[in-house]
Amino acid sequence: MVSRVGRSAPPAAAMLLLITTPAAAQDASVPVAAMPSLPATAAQVQPQLDPNAPLQALPGIGVDWPSLPTDSETGTATTTDAAAETRYRWRIDGIDGIGDALLRQRFAAGSTLDANDREPANAAQLDRRAREDADLLVSLLRAAGYYDARVTTRVDRGDRPLVVLSAEPGTLYRFAGVRLAGVAAAGDKAPALERSFGVAEGDPVDADKVNAGDAQLRQRIGEQGFPFAVIGDPQLVVDHATRTATLDMSVAPGSARRFGRIVALPGNGVFDPHHVQEIARFRSGQPYDSTDLDDLRRALIQTGLVAAAEVKPVEGADPGTVDIGVKLDPAPPHTVAGELGYGTGEGARAELSWTHRNLFPPEGALTLRSVIGTREQLSAVVFRRNNFHARDRVLTGQFALSHTQRDAYDARTLAVSGSLERQTNIFFQKTWTWSLGAELLATDERDVIAATGEPRRRTFLIAAAPTSLNYDGSDDLLNPTRGFRLGGRVSPELSLQGSAFGYARTQLDASIYRPVTSGVVLAARTRLGTILGAPREQIAPSRRFYAGGGASVRGYGYQSIGPRDPDNDPIGGRSLAEFSIEARVKAFGNFGVVPFLDAGNIYTSPLPDMSGLRFGTGIGVRYYSNFGPIRLDVGTPINPQPGDAKVAVYVSLGQAF
Repeated sequence: MVSRVGRSAPPAAAMLLLITTPAAAQDASVPVAAMPSLPATAAQVQPQLDPNAPLQALPGIGVDWPSLPTDSETGTATTTDAAAETRYRWRIDGIDGIGDALLRQRFAAGSTLDANDREPANAAQLDRRAREDADLLVSLLRAAGYYDARVTTRVDRGDRPLVVLSAEPGTLYRFAGVRLAGVAAAGDKAPALERSFGVAEGDPVDADKVNAGDAQLRQRIGEQGFPFAVIGDPQLVVDHATRTATLDMSVAPGSARRFGRIVALPGNGVFDPHHVQEIARFRSGQPYDSTDLDDLRRALIQTGLVAAAEVKPVEGADPGTVDIGVKLDPAPPHTVAGELGYGTGEGARAELSWTHRNLFPPEGALTLRSVIGTREQLSAVVFRRNNFHARDRVLTGQFALSHTQRDAYDARTLAVSGSLERQTNIFFQKTWTWSLGAELLATDERDVIAATGEPRRRTFLIAAAPTSLNYDGSDDLLNPTRGFRLGGRVSPELSLQGSAFGYARTQLDASIYRPVTSGVVLAARTRLGTILGAPREQIAPSRRFYAGGGASVRGYGYQSIGPRDPDNDPIGGRSLAEFSIEARVKAFGNFGVVPFLDAGNIYTSPLPDMSGLRFGTGIGVRYYSNFGPIRLDVGTPINPQPGDAKVAVYVSLGQAF
């Protein structure tokens, strides 16, 4: 005869329906023990009682009598005030080597003894908490496969009571059979589905493993192309006589499907199905895969215009297909952002921007941006279209007026620019990224004649076509610990200043990351650049190469490295070389330290000859937050030029490279 048992409530209790077969029936008609005979009258017998004698066993009345507290050393009964409250301790005996750390974690999460052991308790409270925790521990042991588990409790009295839970786990039950009824209907994909379940005959009857197998099977069957599969709850039959169990699950996979169309569900807003299809990684006719739906849901939220996204399979309009229904709830489309900062060589700076992220649907954003600083002023209007006819493809157009003051030059610039690029981000890090752009600039710039120091002002009309290609083989965008990165940028430019001339700016960046131990990562970086086709004096000062600063050679001021004019101001150059190496050491908690050594220089020749390198060294502190490391670097120049400060400080988000 079998009896059906409901599921228990503790966190370890699995999503299982338990059917148990008892080893032997319990006899419910236990006879009441005969009471001892009493004398005719109580007054006739007045025995002398020894106060130190042990109590005689109480007569049985069909239920357990409460045990009196005992002294843990002598074993004799002690007297205590049941209402008195005192701090207590507790421990569990008998589960060493049983289960895993998760069992203890779950017990600690649900234990009333553990939750209140910092507070005084009286005898009644200790008894109640001990019984509750004993029930909890039995449930956890049963979920781990110990269906005969028993837990008894006692309280050892003393200056500080000790509550002891003594567990007798018993025999570990194992599966005598595991059956996925109906999985054969999946055809040649059935073996992969069975393997994904991961529970087999002979395995321990572990609720966690069954639940994990259930989740893996449901995920895998969607990945294998069955959008409308129906999987029943696990049915477990436990046989106490043989200390085994059998597990049955019903699986109705349905038919494998191909992707059809993306359709709007009732109440859909924000994007139409056509734009959602541009964002999706799947196309009509491809085999259905449920992971593509999860990816699409994340990408829709990532646009910032969607507050909630419902993406689910619906019956396809064509035979053998599954359409994808989408319902999007809009998020607020406006963003106001501000930024304050200060940098040596860059001065104080305040930036304010306002953005309407969907002024030109779909995803056509307009941004008004303004910068006010001691050495920089800017006003710009920016149009940005995300997911432009493809996932993560961005079309950008900008009109900007700026005034930039640097030690090397003073420039007043009007710029019109546009670009089409494939971007990466912290949510969807890309291996390959690229950009194609065009720029038109009219810039009035002041610098000095390098030979004499005489000031001059010139106006340049510049047309440029910057292009870049980057490979990212690292494991993290903001905090890489292994892999490498390689990027190149080429910008052919035509300049009109008196006469027309052309040149090409080229830059190559490479970095590598290698873990030395679990807490130490070595990182190295190289940057090389060259301008071919025109002498330095002809090139607008704002288009030359410069070095020095937090993203360049640390220890030096912003753009301060390289050749200088008679006033000791930098004049830039036609080529550069930079090198960096640092050790990223996890110190304690979320903090780390980073000793570093940088080197670099600017050259007037078209190719860097590696002479006269300027070295900077120092140490940084990293705080590893949830959104990336926050960087604070303090550097000092090893072989400074005249006028260089002895210490430079840099603060930013993310590693230096």
